[in-house]
Amino acid sequence: MIDLIKKTMLTGIGAAALTKEKIEEIAQEFVDRGKLSEQEGEKIVKDMLDKTEESKEQLRKQTEEMVETTLGKMQLARASDIKKLRAEISSLKKKIEGLDNDE
Repeated sequence: MIDLIKKTMLTGIGAAALTKEKIEEIAQEFVDRGKLSEQEGEKIVKDMLDKTEESKEQLRKQTEEMVETTLGKMQLARASDIKKLRAEISSLKKKIEGLDNDE
């Protein structure tokens, strides 16, 4: 019964979109209707919050991967690339200045 309620909640609302307040509200409705005990309601809230965090983390990772892939295809310079180039330019400037001073 608890698994069915969890699946219904996840399907009806979407795990990543669930807020703590909404989860608690839905669980309390089931407790009030006598479908769950207080302990079962608390367990469902905890389980659903865990699932929500997992879903958010998966969504974050997928988004990061898509952005990385897209940026890679666009061949844009990253901050780390620019930092390396600046260091190389600085090093070359020093070498050039050293050559000018030798003359």
